[in-house]
Amino acid sequence: MTATRRRVLRGSASALLAGLAGCAAIPSDPDSPDDTSSDAPSTAAGETYAAVYEDAIDSIVMIRTGKGRGTGFVFDDTYVVTNAHVVGRSTAVDMRVTDGQWRAGSVVGTDPHSDLAAVAVDALPAAATPLPFVDEQPSVGREVAAIGNPFDLEGTVTTGIVSGTDRSIPAPTGYSIPDAIQTDAAVNPGNSGGPLVTLGGRVAAVINSGGGDNIAFGISAALTERVVPHLIETGDYDHPYAGVSVTAATPDIAAANGLGESRGLLVVEVADGAPAGEVLEPSTRARYRDGERVPVGGDVLLAVDGTELTTKEELGSYLALETRPGDTVELTILRSGSELTVPLELGTRPLRRGPYR
Repeated sequence: MTATRRRVLRGSASALLAGLAGCAAIPSDPDSPDDTSSDAPSTAAGETYAAVYEDAIDSIVMIRTGKGRGTGFVFDDTYVVTNAHVVGRSTAVDMRVTDGQWRAGSVVGTDPHSDLAAVAVDALPAAATPLPFVDEQPSVGREVAAIGNPFDLEGTVTTGIVSGTDRSIPAPTGYSIPDAIQTDAAVNPGNSGGPLVTLGGRVAAVINSGGGDNIAFGISAALTERVVPHLIETGDYDHPYAGVSVTAATPDIAAANGLGESRGLLVVEVADGAPAGEVLEPSTRARYRDGERVPVGGDVLLAVDGTELTTKEELGSYLALETRPGDTVELTILRSGSELTVPLELGTRPLRRGPYR
């Protein structure tokens, strides 16, 4: 697409109607220095989204495997990022670019814990340049566009806002993906792996799931930029692991445990053989309050490396974005009424099993 044609399209008075792509089975921010409102025309909203679309669309591809379809986008000069669940166990995929041509891609790395995959491709069109990522997490209310191939409808864009941040969403392995972005932009089968883009033209998240009640989710830019380079270099990614299951110390939990105030995260369970096994004490019994079962006993996590913890999502995001296996973190805990600090050396997350951080 020529620069002249792009300028004409940006100046058009018509609003752009299109959509984003996820994973479809084949039948059987002012927050960033570069992401300000001055990046986009100050005329009609349709023109603004048209500009975002035109800037990004050449870098977005349809991905097809033997079992399904999805979306991906250019991460660097020779690699495309998508979801791990889009490529599945495939080692090779077909990719269709905006000029209508197909390219062969080789899956060089997948990480089911973050649902990310990297695909190598030769001879991308010159216009298929890497899409930049946001420098900071976009604020709630920030306008975004999801671009991709829902239901095999190539080059679709849907629009919305960032509805929430620091969400925890299910990973294919049974763990959770931390630091996720929530949006009300329409996301449907075939959108998976596509970008959620701010009006400044930067990727805020990699679309992961959606399709109901105007709620969709994406893997944050911060986690994507942390994981994908390792997938390209080594083919996989090791996540830090403490091996604890926690719950917020609600007023009921605080009362049942004699905490005096509701704060921190109660350690409910420690996985067998986990790094936390020799460091933290989990809840050992339960008590019923107003007909509800409330865990009793166990340590209360108050902070990690001095960062206060109020939700289990905060713990998951901190471990995912600030630490690596082998790192030692300092945990501030409340044990038997006394506050103390204990060191915990993180391990590597096992392939599968439940709600542990």
